[in-house]
Amino acid sequence: MELLLWKNFITTQKISRILILLALTLIILLIIPLNYHPSYVTNILNVHYQVHKKYCNIFRGEWIPNPDAPYYTNNTCIEIHDHQNCMKYGRPDTEFLKWRWKPKGCELPIFNPFQFLDMMRNKSLAFVGDSVGRNHMQSLICLLSQVEHPMDISPTPDFNFKKWKYITYNFTLATYWSPFLVKMDEVDSDGPRHDGVFNIYLDEVDKKWTSQINDFNYVILNSGHWFSRLSNYYEKNQLVGCWHCGLKNITQLPNYYGYKRVFKTALKAINSLDNFKGTAFVRTFAPSHFEGGEWNTGGNCLRKIPFTSNEKTLDGLDLEFYNSQLEEFREAEKEGKKRFRLMDITQAMLLRPDGHPSRYGHWPNENVVLYNDCVHWCLPGPIDSWNDILFHMLKIEQDVF
Repeated sequence: MELLLWKNFITTQKISRILILLALTLIILLIIPLNYHPSYVTNILNVHYQVHKKYCNIFRGEWIPNPDAPYYTNNTCIEIHDHQNCMKYGRPDTEFLKWRWKPKGCELPIFNPFQFLDMMRNKSLAFVGDSVGRNHMQSLICLLSQVEHPMDISPTPDFNFKKWKYITYNFTLATYWSPFLVKMDEVDSDGPRHDGVFNIYLDEVDKKWTSQINDFNYVILNSGHWFSRLSNYYEKNQLVGCWHCGLKNITQLPNYYGYKRVFKTALKAINSLDNFKGTAFVRTFAPSHFEGGEWNTGGNCLRKIPFTSNEKTLDGLDLEFYNSQLEEFREAEKEGKKRFRLMDITQAMLLRPDGHPSRYGHWPNENVVLYNDCVHWCLPGPIDSWNDILFHMLKIEQDVF
């Protein structure tokens, strides 16, 4: 008798569950048609695609042809400095202009100047670092010139500390010159190699920029090529070694020793700024492409097309610099006091030996220190893709996909 009652109970439970499921199915079938919109399925697909784009590794990929480039010329942008104005000085080929960075597994949208300025309405962006960082900033100004030319609001005539405002959007753009990111002084403006000798205080901040960035929404830090200059390294106001100084009784240190420590100091400085509420981007090292010699021994960069990713790998000093940045970035991020983002352009730019000015940054008879420039980038040129990457990263920060 008890067994029969138990079987009836189980049967009743099953029937109840089936009826509930049928009722829910009927409700869903009735409700969805009433709320259906032709874009419903498309919107769902877009959400998945956007998530895929957002978390795709945009820093690994290949350069692919882009017949639509360039998006400005040396005649339409007034901020191109002569040493990057390759067209002005007669570069005969234009193939180097016709490529874009294609991440593996996803698309990286081309920089949209209208959307960028709209995203940056009432915001501010500062570039801190060396002349390659300034090169990046000039590329950004050139791309934005398709929409608006900024007003120069610089508080000083000093070329190294400039500030502009895009009036329509209340967007402020600034640059702070700090090639070593820390305190330094020039011991000799000429030196044995005619590019100066420097004292670098590896553990002392450069207040010329650390005192200025509190109110910025975004800051992009970079440094690199100045560490190939003859330098004395100081810590706690004591000379601890040098790079190629040739002085007796002084420890000879590799230049990536200093490089790693200045990033530690710079990122610690940002973490210690009480009033900085923005996001700091660490832009990784952009390799030079001298072949047949160094910058001062006849080296040049005459290639006409990019490498593919299986033709070139990061090694030597470039790898040491890159790893130093990654280590210090992770340490700063781990501390967790500020928002740090890694803008990793190293792999992409390693593949672009064709994009430098070479001898097309001056007239043939000019006396310049860097006669064949394989460090900076032609404008327009490959460096414009850095702003495709920046544009994508800012969209992630603001969640405007």
